[in-house]
Amino acid sequence: MGVAVGDVDNDGFVDVFVTHFGAPNQLFHNNGDGTFTDITKKAGVAGAGKWGSSATFFDYDRDGHLDLFVANYVDFALEKNQKCFASTSVRDYCAPSGYPHVPGILYRNRGDGTFEDVSVKSGITTAYGAGLGVMAADLNGDGWPDLYVANDGNPNQLWINQKNGTFKNEGEIRGAAVNADGAAEAGMGVDIADFDGNGTEDIFLTHLTREKSTLFFNRGEGYFDDRSVEVGVAAPSIPFTGFGTVFLDYDNDGWLDIVAANGAVHLIESLRQKGDPYPLHQRKQLFHNLGNGKFEESTAAGGPAFELSEVGRGLAAGDFDNDGAIDFVVNNNNGTLRIFSNQVGGSNPWLGLRLVTGKRDAYGARVEVRRKNAPPIWRRVRADGSYLSANDPRVLIGLGVNTEIESLMVHWPDGTRERFPVPPLKRYSTLAQGTGTADATK
Repeated sequence: MGVAVGDVDNDGFVDVFVTHFGAPNQLFHNNGDGTFTDITKKAGVAGAGKWGSSATFFDYDRDGHLDLFVANYVDFALEKNQKCFASTSVRDYCAPSGYPHVPGILYRNRGDGTFEDVSVKSGITTAYGAGLGVMAADLNGDGWPDLYVANDGNPNQLWINQKNGTFKNEGEIRGAAVNADGAAEAGMGVDIADFDGNGTEDIFLTHLTREKSTLFFNRGEGYFDDRSVEVGVAAPSIPFTGFGTVFLDYDNDGWLDIVAANGAVHLIESLRQKGDPYPLHQRKQLFHNLGNGKFEESTAAGGPAFELSEVGRGLAAGDFDNDGAIDFVVNNNNGTLRIFSNQVGGSNPWLGLRLVTGKRDAYGARVEVRRKNAPPIWRRVRADGSYLSANDPRVLIGLGVNTEIESLMVHWPDGTRERFPVPPLKRYSTLAQGTGTADATK
């Protein structure tokens, strides 16, 4: 089903976790020589046969070792399959509401190659739904990573880190559980980033046809408003069922845009009546950030690749060819894998960074770039998000026309901060924790 990547033993080589339906989840250790070893049994992360969906590695207790959260979907087995029908009486897929939901699993990395299931004692089993998307980020700005789970048809959970090994679900009181109408939506894909440059992390979610995509604006300290209509992502997304999604700056103008992979789960009647053999396909969408708190759909400008109508599911972003233009790949149900090669972003100035703590990528670290006569740019190191996918953890910062960088600050996951000299533009550089100048300002 899904994949998460992270260096679980801090040896400098990225390990791979795969979720499954109908079989144990698997953790593959990277041997550093091009081969992997299945260490699932030793590590203790098989998942007890649950239907695993998205997963994320994050250091929730800040002990220097990556922990693991696995979202689970529903309690389903082939022998329990129900018959469901569309309004036209045609056989169709069932909604997740027809099956019991399953809590997610939180594993604490002991640092010795094994994990402890701390789901119950951490509190994350006290609320759950049909989990599909998950992402770790410091949403309330206290320096500790929180956890956001997108549920299919149920209120989403926002697990606030209590800094003592436990979490509290504060999705409802913080305004990120349901939409502005108070309705739970079919949360599939999720990404979290600072789209407006104000220093706070915002949440974007994809949903079913007729539900719209949702943008939760972080108004400060982890309290959110549904501003989907105001920012311009609601109306264009209503006809589509969105899955994989990522914030990315496709033109390197300094503002994060949005891409979404679409594909229905319920039969599209107009396609079925035409005899389409797979009447679920839809085109993907691209939203351009105007830099004023609003987006406009720019799918048509994305080129012929966006004219393809397919059943999009997973979407992962990364600079595949290291040219400074963010690319992405889409996995289509019952269709061809598509690689979308960015042909425009590399023409604008950019800064590429890999942030490491020790030998591994510093998941959760935030980069603060201050420019002359321009808003600050905030980016976070992350590989999680989207839908069942893992992204390039490097930070790619488009600078647009404002290339004069006054300062570059890294906020490390352990709460420390360092200033670094500005590396050369239009190339990737590595910044290691402990090699910058410590910053103690408030």
